[in-house]
Amino acid sequence: MSTEAAPDEKKKILVIDDNEIILKTTSMKLMSAGYQVSTALDGSEGVALVRKEKPDLVLLDITFPADVGGVSWDGFRIMDWLHRVDETKKIPIIIISGVVEEKNKQRAAASGAIAFFPKPVNFDEMIKLIRTTLSAPATGTPPA
Repeated sequence: MSTEAAPDEKKKILVIDDNEIILKTTSMKLMSAGYQVSTALDGSEGVALVRKEKPDLVLLDITFPADVGGVSWDGFRIMDWLHRVDETKKIPIIIISGVVEEKNKQRAAASGAIAFFPKPVNFDEMIKLIRTTLSAPATGTPPA
């Protein structure tokens, strides 16, 4: 069996958020738009899934409760990690957050996020950006 992806294979999106309702709603919207979706409820699980599944795009919350007994991952730490690892550094990241402070938007952009969507998310706009991003050549930079 070939390991090459079929041209019509669904693009994979990983959603990392500590709110199960956000995960479920976002997953349903993305699946109805034709994407394959994985979800993670915390940063540690999200990092593990990125390594395992190598998604085409990550939707990422900024704030997470502290992990018990492990590394405390927040969205910024996850982005920093993703951009340091060769196999994940070109994965586009879109922030979805209920904390819509200008400093968070600026820090997200400085950390390499291609967009910042406040919660509640405008799914039409987000899916439009995802389609544009995933149809662009993989350069590690957002589409113009």
